[in-house]
Amino acid sequence: MSSVDWDDDDPFEEQRENIENPMRRLLFEFGRPYWFSVTVGIVSSILARALDLLPALLLAVAIDAIFNDAAFAEQIPLVVLPEAWLPTTQTGQFWFVAAAIAISFVLGSIFHWVRNWGFNAFSQDIQHDVRTATYDKMQRLDMEFFSDKQTGEMMSVLSNDVNQLERFLNEGLNSAFRLVVMVVGIGALLFWLNPQLALISLAPVPLIGVFTYIFVKKIQPKYAAVRSSVGKVNSRLENNLGGIQVIKSSNTERFESGRVDDVSRKYFDTNWEAINLRIKFFPALQLISGVGFVLTFVVGGYWVFMGSGPGPFTGTLQEGVFVAFILYTQQLVWPMAQFGQVINMYQRAEASSERIFGLMDETGRIDREEGADNLEVRDGRVEYDSVSFSYEGYESQGAPQSDRQRELEPTTDDDSTEASAPAEEMNPPADETELIIDDISFEVEGGETLALVGPTGAGKSTVLKLLLRLYDVDDGEIRIDGQDISEVSLPSLRRSIGYVGQESYLFYGTVEENITYGTFDADREEIVEAAKAAEAHEFIQNLPDGYDTMVGERGVKLSGGQRQRVAIARAVLKDPDILVLDEATSDVDTETEMLIQRSIDELTENRTTFAIAHRLSTIKDADTIVVLEGGQIVERGPHDELLENDGLYAHLWGVQAGEIDELPQEFIERAQRRTARTQARNTDD
Repeated sequence: MSSVDWDDDDPFEEQRENIENPMRRLLFEFGRPYWFSVTVGIVSSILARALDLLPALLLAVAIDAIFNDAAFAEQIPLVVLPEAWLPTTQTGQFWFVAAAIAISFVLGSIFHWVRNWGFNAFSQDIQHDVRTATYDKMQRLDMEFFSDKQTGEMMSVLSNDVNQLERFLNEGLNSAFRLVVMVVGIGALLFWLNPQLALISLAPVPLIGVFTYIFVKKIQPKYAAVRSSVGKVNSRLENNLGGIQVIKSSNTERFESGRVDDVSRKYFDTNWEAINLRIKFFPALQLISGVGFVLTFVVGGYWVFMGSGPGPFTGTLQEGVFVAFILYTQQLVWPMAQFGQVINMYQRAEASSERIFGLMDETGRIDREEGADNLEVRDGRVEYDSVSFSYEGYESQGAPQSDRQRELEPTTDDDSTEASAPAEEMNPPADETELIIDDISFEVEGGETLALVGPTGAGKSTVLKLLLRLYDVDDGEIRIDGQDISEVSLPSLRRSIGYVGQESYLFYGTVEENITYGTFDADREEIVEAAKAAEAHEFIQNLPDGYDTMVGERGVKLSGGQRQRVAIARAVLKDPDILVLDEATSDVDTETEMLIQRSIDELTENRTTFAIAHRLSTIKDADTIVVLEGGQIVERGPHDELLENDGLYAHLWGVQAGEIDELPQEFIERAQRRTARTQARNTDD
């Protein structure tokens, strides 16, 4: 029923397998410009954590020196101060320690603030750069890439995966340095205070390391699966929200709720596997750390209580040192337990970075070499020379769907974000599934109009998308004024062509912003003239805020005909050398179509124009009409000549004229065969 395998398909699996050292690449490619902020964060983190260790040491000094009459100066060798500066009275020593503890807290707070600034600045800068670089790469890929990717998957990479990196670079790195400083610092202090007891306190550390290594090996593939399942949930929700009108009109709310439940349950199960492993790991880690605390308390307490160490332990253990051990061992439990959290965030970030870099490393068929020459349009002469093309490999996840599939699985080929490509450019049209353009050749002189007609699935839209290089030809050449379009830069090619598609995509914004899209420097007078040429000015004036009216997401506040006229105005404003009209008036009524057609006739008078229309009356005045069937040219010529030939064009004209009874049996049988092939594909799917 669905061409998408929501359970097993991972569109980024191959990319992830080819990425080596993704986190190292992240830090070197994107972190290098922000070395200052991360350096500030690292240094401040070290100083802040070192100051966090000072109060416990000072407390040990206070207990042994102030309350047990030990030599005060001998208790603070870590404090680099001349002995003459140290107080000699108990009261002075008490206030000295109190002041030192207070200063450590104040300085610690300052360094913690600077640490947070450094790590947050570092992570936010990288998050911004990664997201924009990923999107820039994504929008430059050719249409072949988008044909087997769901919009929700793309959104998952740009949103969830990028945010996962930010969390690790901020919280993860922060916690990692806290862990290193606390473990190394506490370990050094414990060995300095009493090496024998330190061996007891730090005994769990190697075991924690082994335990964590096992955890990492098991959790890594689970997090990769979780990241993939998030994209599937996003894709399903994006598809259903985009097709909500079809869902409601088809009364399939319960059916779609079941499908959302299926992908959500898959995410739940996948995520729960990772959670189940994680919630076992962290308490176990804390338990192991706690063993060190208990052993320290038992051995150290016995040592202080009995006055001598148990078993092989020798010497004495002062009360203050014992208190310091208890406090430091307790402080050690949390960082060691947090070690699992750091590994957890790292594994999530690594899984996300694999998907991000997998996308960044994606290559397309379309050549985008920087050194390509710009297209120079002189006369606007276009030649198709033995052009062949097939949508090879498109019968996969994102393959165009049949009408029956779209009813059961509402999709929105246009992206739901403002930065999306127009809907008609996202996927091959549904009527051209498995289409092959087979060795077609024709010429259009500058300023002439060529119309493409034919039955559904003949290849009309594909022929024109090859001109825009939304796809590249498999064989043959397309030339504009003698220049092979595969050898010119894409920006210069597309600047020279104005395209109005069947589904007129409008971005979220005002009417004016949608008309000026691609011609951003146009003034209001030029905008109004373009709108008048598209017969849009009058209805725009009647909108609540005129040209400043918000059109809603994908132009939902406007009718189909209004959206189409705005799209035509956009093309008019661009003033292209070559104009492509793919069913440009399909959503307007007959009267409006007449008005728009009159304006289009003026617009196309001195420029090369390609037009596709199922209403043959709109293209009957074209200089040349090319008739396609099955991806091949079966007829060509002006309207009157084609009618006289009594071929496919004449029969299509007869259908629209209502002369069905006069159609030859051969034409009807061919139409039946085409319908049967479509139904067979639907049944197979």
